[in-house]
Amino acid sequence: MKIENTKAQMRKGVLEYCILSILKKGDAYTSEILSTLKSAEMIVVEGTIYPLLTRLKNAGLLTYRWEESTSGPPRKYYVLTENGGMFLKELDKTWSNLLNAVNQVISTKPTTNE
Repeated sequence: MKIENTKAQMRKGVLEYCILSILKKGDAYTSEILSTLKSAEMIVVEGTIYPLLTRLKNAGLLTYRWEESTSGPPRKYYVLTENGGMFLKELDKTWSNLLNAVNQVISTKPTTNE
């Protein structure tokens, strides 16, 4: 089993949560989202994020608006919808519970069978 495959699957599993969390802080265009993820050492390529943003938009969790740019073509800014905010609140709870459970499992001393 290759460790890189497992690490990539772990990152993919939390990517939606991270994107919604970024947009909770404010509207952002794709390059800003990628930059935020990269600065947090979440390695994501554009080919991964565009389909994910489209899926989140189609699910009603995001919407977008076009905004003119002074340095190039118009930018598509993604915006968290009200449904997206409620969805994110549920993910916050789930993440907290999952984090607590994982921390409990990995910090538990092994039991001996006697």
